[in-house]
Amino acid sequence: MSQKYTKSDAKDYAQEHMRGVFAANLTPFTEDGAVDEDGFRRNLCHWIDDLNIAGLFINGKQGEFFSMSLTERKRQFELVMEEVGDRCGTVMSCSDENLDTVLELARHAQDIGADWVIVHAPPLYFHESVDAVLEEYYRYLSEQLDIGIAIWHQPDYNYVVEPEVCAAIAELPNIVAIKYSVDRERYSKLTDMTRGKLIVSTSSEDLWLENITELGWQLYLCSTPPFTMQTAVDQRMNEYTRLAFAGEVEKARKVRDSLDPVRQALKSTRPHDKPQAQQKYWQDLLGQAGGPVRRPLLNLTDEEKAAVKAAFDGCGLKLGEAKAAE
Repeated sequence: MSQKYTKSDAKDYAQEHMRGVFAANLTPFTEDGAVDEDGFRRNLCHWIDDLNIAGLFINGKQGEFFSMSLTERKRQFELVMEEVGDRCGTVMSCSDENLDTVLELARHAQDIGADWVIVHAPPLYFHESVDAVLEEYYRYLSEQLDIGIAIWHQPDYNYVVEPEVCAAIAELPNIVAIKYSVDRERYSKLTDMTRGKLIVSTSSEDLWLENITELGWQLYLCSTPPFTMQTAVDQRMNEYTRLAFAGEVEKARKVRDSLDPVRQALKSTRPHDKPQAQQKYWQDLLGQAGGPVRRPLLNLTDEEKAAVKAAFDGCGLKLGEAKAAE
């Protein structure tokens, strides 16, 4: 399958097409631990056809990539392209500690026609300075790949990539975006430094409206709210995004604020050590395929499920014809 743009056009293509609300998938597993391919396909169709999500971020940390084999990760990419095709943007997460694995996944994504890949900044042990290492890491990836690459950074590995370093990396021809999960001062600074060159985003839905109206952002990249806080008959995140893009800020704020009970229900019932498990159970309640998590993650207890179910029932999210789990 041919790529939609040349390496030299990667930035322009992303500026035009990498926009709107993108969602990061959770991977459904069966009770015996296999990937639930049928359930995943149903989720994909629901997210695109019913929820009108503009793009998908596949196999990130929310999707438990760390528990999946290389073969499973490639297959997940294939399932997305088979089911979704060109109906939404596709960002394939190729993050790994091993560079050969990163490149194998990225080349596979490139070969099957994905729009972009995203690669997390790697774990670096014993380093006092990471800047030169990271600049060389992304330079090498850029050299080896033709597909547009998004940087992914949050301080999981006890270092922070500063805006100046990100801006230097953004000079590479096919570095097109960044999921920059840092404080707002840093990501605001990077936004100003790289306009027209690097699409800056973060996973915070809480500040998505302000980031559109105050920073001029075009992309939510991305987490699970697009499909955990919306249903086929209740798409308030899409609605306030549309209003904000249209400059109708006060209307957008009212719609955004109306989702506070849903946000609170999700946040207040999420055990600190079970984020994926709680969100996957919430998916089950929405009628999506959630299922259990894989080791080393922990599943919810019956008591934790009861608390989530009570919060879900009272949050005001409209289900319409969707069948909530019993």
